[in-house]
Amino acid sequence: MWSLYKKEIATFFSSLTGYLVIGVFLVITGLFLWVIPGDMNILFGGYATLDSLFYMAPWLYLFLVPAVTMRLFAEEKRTGTIELLYTRPLSELQIVLSKYLAGVSLVVISLLPTLIYFYSVYQLGTPTGNIDMGGTIGSYIGLFFLAAIYVGIGTFCSSLTDNQIVSFVLAVLLCFVFYYGFDAIAEITSSNQLKSVIINLGIDEHYQSISRGVIDSRDLLYFLSTLTLFLYATRLVLISRKW
Repeated sequence: MWSLYKKEIATFFSSLTGYLVIGVFLVITGLFLWVIPGDMNILFGGYATLDSLFYMAPWLYLFLVPAVTMRLFAEEKRTGTIELLYTRPLSELQIVLSKYLAGVSLVVISLLPTLIYFYSVYQLGTPTGNIDMGGTIGSYIGLFFLAAIYVGIGTFCSSLTDNQIVSFVLAVLLCFVFYYGFDAIAEITSSNQLKSVIINLGIDEHYQSISRGVIDSRDLLYFLSTLTLFLYATRLVLISRKW
């Protein structure tokens, strides 16, 4: 399992994929936060906060994460090397987890440089350190779980097809539905009780909840159960290839 994980990480960085994902994420967020004038620019906003980063990141990852995950299984199927995976002493779950964890690792690597933004805002506050630490830490945790679900969705979509483009489009659509789709559906619902249920099915409600700086067990349960659902579904897809 560890060797497969290292192979996937090496594959990401042996091509432009890994560098592009990290580079695009950092360049776009950096430009909007520090260079381009507007509501998202920290220097123009007058407040020591990273809210703009945590607003943009889910939308950027909506496209960048599927770009990473689209090849995980689709490429293996296209080239026929997936059959070699079945000959290894690994279970379907271990194969899924190896590829999934490699995708999550790339997301974490893309997030680490944003700590420079945090340090900058921390120093720019008046007085120094005048930043909502609880909210910022909560937002980072929420963003990690959000991206982790995106990777889970992308891994599942990649297991369904041998075409990377199809995998990418499916993953973008599913990520969009889980991030914003349920909120949109709730808006056209007249029943407040039903609206609350539908909203809670989406990622954004739980992401915003954690971003307030309060780690609620219900939010963690949502993220973990949704992630488990997609990883289990991916495992079932792999098992079905043996039938």
